[in-house]
Amino acid sequence: MPDLTLSDFAERIEDVMSTVMKGFAKMQTNELFKGEITLPQFFILSHLDKHGESKMNELAKFMDVTTAAATGIVDRLVRCGYAARVYDPKDRRVINIRLTRKGSNLVKRIGRQRREVTSEVFGRISKEERENYLAIMLHIRDVLTEDRKN
Repeated sequence: MPDLTLSDFAERIEDVMSTVMKGFAKMQTNELFKGEITLPQFFILSHLDKHGESKMNELAKFMDVTTAAATGIVDRLVRCGYAARVYDPKDRRVINIRLTRKGSNLVKRIGRQRREVTSEVFGRISKEERENYLAIMLHIRDVLTEDRKN
């Protein structure tokens, strides 16, 4: 590959990522890609699945949005039966959000399908290429995580 300027690299990555994301989306038939839930809603469901009950301000911080915006996202999840509000018996002003069985099943189903699609796609490239790709993605994650700490 010829030497690319950073600007040329960014342009190529933007084009490739768009195609890759569309390709993965076409291979998935779950609620996320049918438009039944949004990506922010799925992020909150996944967070609840991983961390358990959370306060609204914790979800807002996780999503890097206002508490009002997080409330809007959670409201739809509650209406659809994927999440529930749980009042603290010691202080009714404290409201936690928890995943319902329906929400847990959805997270598991989407996760399973995402792993299947990932295995299908990455099964077509060599073990060495997968390892290199993973190392680069982990490094990018670390760069993005470090940027959020600053």
